[in-house]
Amino acid sequence: MLMEILVTLLVGLVVGAIARFIMPGAQPMGWIATILLGIGGAFVGGLGGQALGLYKVGEPVGWIGAIVGALILLVIYRLIKRAG
Repeated sequence: MLMEILVTLLVGLVVGAIARFIMPGAQPMGWIATILLGIGGAFVGGLGGQALGLYKVGEPVGWIGAIVGALILLVIYRLIKRAG
């Protein structure tokens, strides 16, 4: 159980860092926010992939799906930040 949590946090950090690297401009956030971005990106990527028929329910999201989901969350974050 603990190992699964640690792997999830590590994958979240890697996915969030890749998404922040791909997105042009600065994204001022710490490593905890980067982990949450990556984990949220995997969730969003999974839902989007299911809607498009790429993933079945319960099937793990691939790296690309997680990164695309994280990029979508970064765009939404920027829009909210800009509006506020």
